[in-house]
Amino acid sequence: MRGIPNVQGGVETHCEALYPRLAAKGHDITLFARKGYVPEEPYRYRGVQVVPLWSVRKKSLEAILHTLYGIFYIALRRKSFDLLHIHAIGPSLVIPLARSLGIPVVMTHHGPDYDRKKWGPFGKKVLRFGEVCSAKFATEIIAVSRHIRKLLITNFNRDATYIPNGVDLPDILPPGQFLRKYNLQPRKYFLAVGRLVPEKGFHDLLAAFSGISTDWKLVIAGGADHEDDYSRGIKRDAAKNGQVVMTGFIKGEELQEIFSNAGLFVLPSYHEGLPIVLLEALSYDLPILASDIPANQELVSSEETFPVGDVDALCIKLKEAIQHASTTSQGRARIQSEFNWGIIADKTEEIYRRTISVAGLTNMTT
Repeated sequence: MRGIPNVQGGVETHCEALYPRLAAKGHDITLFARKGYVPEEPYRYRGVQVVPLWSVRKKSLEAILHTLYGIFYIALRRKSFDLLHIHAIGPSLVIPLARSLGIPVVMTHHGPDYDRKKWGPFGKKVLRFGEVCSAKFATEIIAVSRHIRKLLITNFNRDATYIPNGVDLPDILPPGQFLRKYNLQPRKYFLAVGRLVPEKGFHDLLAAFSGISTDWKLVIAGGADHEDDYSRGIKRDAAKNGQVVMTGFIKGEELQEIFSNAGLFVLPSYHEGLPIVLLEALSYDLPILASDIPANQELVSSEETFPVGDVDALCIKLKEAIQHASTTSQGRARIQSEFNWGIIADKTEEIYRRTISVAGLTNMTT
């Protein structure tokens, strides 16, 4: 993946939470990061050995070349590794190669990435083939949502173990320096968080917000891995509206503060696996408004959704949120019981043990 800690991306957030917990259980974890996102030399993060590998900085090739490099790294040191864990369907293209080299593979399906708007026809076909490779050749598959598990059963007659994304319960921070920096009033701004890519739907949110006359502001927290016409267009459109704040990618206490004091969290995505950012919003007990895609519907009620891509419906929902402002969603209790990283780590460990058992190994060291 791109790397840990504090690297933007859903897979990165997932792994930053999961692998230190597995390391704390006594397992030796090596995580392959991409140079350019993390320091050049290997380092340890909370018990996880992070090894930066070269990869070309081109979105169509970056992930697959990096994963290919990682497989050969493992093959040359085969006795040091008991299994390989691959995240997402794009890198899964090389699962057949890993299996041919005798490497057991756990694959986590984070969602049908071919639905992302950034991919053209050829890219979508490649990603679909990656999904086929995972379904046919992975030793074990983890699905982060129930609808992904259903997709695998329906399309490939391949079952998967449902283990969702998780989130740690955060401290709720009072208004502070970061809100003052952007002249934000507590509970009087909409918040959206994510990378500036088309499938996140920020263009719809900007269009809907422009149709509202209000003293509320819109905050979009996130950046682009690769600047392109879309990300530049979002920034350009946001700059035309004095009520829109673009923070760029933020983390730590700044992100905590902006979450803690929002009036409504908005996720207008066209595509998600099981959105960690939505789990984060629930962990802050924020009122939620999300597009009605299957992944979001697993986490929120129908009253908290709008038809994906419907700017007029989104505009109406934003107006209603202002008129009937709420301060809580009671999401923290659900997070603690259903999306707890400790439980997720235990279930993942079970998958690892089963994978190694299937591979005929008896000693688990990774």
